Amino acid sequence: MTRFTEVQPTLENHWRSIILFGRNVASYKFALGKSLLDLSAQDKDVVTLEELSGPFSRCICEHLKIADKQSTSSSSKFLQACRKFNRVEITEDELRNVTARLGFNNVIDASHVVQNGEIEVRFFEDERQGKTKGIRLTDDLFRLHEQYQYRNLPSEVEARWRLVETAWQLDLPRHVLSVEYDPDGDFLIVQDRRLERRPITACRDALNGYQKGKCFYCFRDISIERFADNLADVDHFFPHTLKPHGFGDSIDKVWNLVLACRVCNRGERGKFDRLPDSRLLGRLHQRNSFLIDSHHPLRNTLMTQTGQSEPERRRFLKESYKRATEILVQTWHPKDEDEPTL
Repeated sequence: MTRFTEVQPTLENHWRSIILFGRNVASYKFALGKSLLDLSAQDKDVVTLEELSGPFSRCICEHLKIADKQSTSSSSKFLQACRKFNRVEITEDELRNVTARLGFNNVIDASHVVQNGEIEVRFFEDERQGKTKGIRLTDDLFRLHEQYQYRNLPSEVEARWRLVETAWQLDLPRHVLSVEYDPDGDFLIVQDRRLERRPITACRDALNGYQKGKCFYCFRDISIERFADNLADVDHFFPHTLKPHGFGDSIDKVWNLVLACRVCNRGERGKFDRLPDSRLLGRLHQRNSFLIDSHHPLRNTLMTQTGQSEPERRRFLKESYKRATEILVQTWHPKDEDEPTL
């Protein structure tokens, strides 16, 4: 069990551990994840490689149109076939045949591996060597589809995919690559070699999984669906009012952004521009640690903003909090909290 799933080992969080953590050498894990989420809505547990090839290759083809680099490898016959399909040089049937032969060589074997070990939950079984010549979807995948948090998972996969492929595409040194926040559009952005600001993905989509789909303050379910009644607010843990008191642009950095329900953020007894209670500082450190564990590019961004080592990051938060209490004095805490997930 990973540190991420220890506190709340639900199906959703085992799924998130697959998508959000570990090193990526290709984007195939994300394409398989999106395909599995689609298949979980169907009343069918046996999926041949030919059947899986359709949704899997479509996902890859769509992302190749956004970012041509979908792997750290210099060449891939499978990716070349996807590019040919996008250029209308091969048919959909031809693409499916290539995908069935070449697209799943490593991703099926490695899909349940997180941080050098397999997770306890399996969302499919590998039956490529048996009669199925494909995979068998498990009850856990179908149960995942029934959970409230399922509605957030496709957007979380897409956001993680966009972060990874953007980092590969820009091909910048790790100490230079930095993900910033654009409050006007609630987007995460990067700056390319021409110093142009490029939007990557919605801030809510990128952060939600690391908070396990819960409000940072009260742990109630939140949504990242655009018109949902419980759509999360993007909140600044250290409030904007600290900007002119020496905090400056640091307030708008990713390390200080959390997702909160509307009740906590701006309800009758909400946080507004107050400083959260000191016990919540450890929670912020834990959430930021999850972002760092997710590896590049959010890893590099958080370490640049708050410190290269874990003690440095703790010290950064404590010193920032001490300065903030000298300015704001009063602190805030949520009236009620559900079971902790961080």
